Amino acid sequence: MTAVLAAMTVTFTPAALCAAEAPEKLTATVERTVRPLLEQHDVPGIAVGVTMGGQQFFFSYGVTSKELQTPVTKDTLFEIGSISKTFAATLATYAAATGKLSLDDHPGQYMPALKGTALDKATLLHLGTYTAGGLPLLFSGKIKTEADAVAFLQKWKPSAAPGTQRRYSNPSIGLFGHVAALAMKADYADLIERDLLPKLGLSHTFIRVPPAAMADYAQGYDRANRPVRAGAAPFGDEAYGIKSSAADMVRYIEAEISPAAIEPALRRAIDGTHVGYFKVGDMVQGLGWEQYPYPVPLERLLAGNSDMMVFEPNAATALKPPRVPTGATLFNKTGSTRGFGAYAAFVPAKRIGVVILSNRNMPTAARISAAHALLESLSD
Repeated sequence: MTAVLAAMTVTFTPAALCAAEAPEKLTATVERTVRPLLEQHDVPGIAVGVTMGGQQFFFSYGVTSKELQTPVTKDTLFEIGSISKTFAATLATYAAATGKLSLDDHPGQYMPALKGTALDKATLLHLGTYTAGGLPLLFSGKIKTEADAVAFLQKWKPSAAPGTQRRYSNPSIGLFGHVAALAMKADYADLIERDLLPKLGLSHTFIRVPPAAMADYAQGYDRANRPVRAGAAPFGDEAYGIKSSAADMVRYIEAEISPAAIEPALRRAIDGTHVGYFKVGDMVQGLGWEQYPYPVPLERLLAGNSDMMVFEPNAATALKPPRVPTGATLFNKTGSTRGFGAYAAFVPAKRIGVVILSNRNMPTAARISAAHALLESLSD
């Protein structure tokens, strides 16, 4: 496949017009690390967003659809997969900041069907950090509805005590977001789209892509190059349901880096997602985001996002008290669906951040390696 540079835009904010050399250096790094990914992994299109000291830069490669050959832009919508979990976490910490729930609560307080079950021994914090005791990575294909999911959770038996083992799990954090919506007495998708996203300044991010935005929605492709998009599943909106653009994801990262202009309750919620609760190898698990002291070697970042961390249980050590970052800290999250891949990383102390979005689920290591190179170039 011929790699196509469909569009490249470099956008300055008025506050940072003086960084005249940054675009040239950044462009060279993006060209060296990102452009080759199209051919190496047969990716139709990639969008890259970068923020550096208040400046925004966007680089767009390839097409949104093999059939239509529409160029990718900074406004193209991609499925961001598990980066959606950071939005679920923010909704939950927002519910905590507004007094609707406590992270020490148990799920049975909001879902009576789970009261007294083995799962009810875990707290909401355990659900949000994948440490409830061994919930699976995914629900089986037989679980089609929320009622099916609840029936499974009623019978579920843990493989470890809450707070001792991290097992990455869509049902775990999906339930976390679902309970947050119950505590706020509203539908999860409504709360995200009508309340949280507008307060974050995200106008082109959706769970349910409206007809007016469908033309921007990239077509995803699976491993056999068949066109695919994510389907519905119990707690799927919470775990992997967000569709967003490079432009909006950079705004999201900037809100994480500097939330001063955001309303106080949401600012406290964002700060809440930056708290570290469990040490898992070299990684610190927070709510949604995962953390590392910065600078972080590429090998350590790859290990923290490896298959072993995704597919296997790992020992977790509770941080007492929970860790509020005091030095330079990198926050990151990978995301994928059958037809899309995504990665977001930022370092608030350096005021830098990167997002990479693609309409094929290229290897996690490729996304992380490219983003790591970009962050290093921004830090020099």
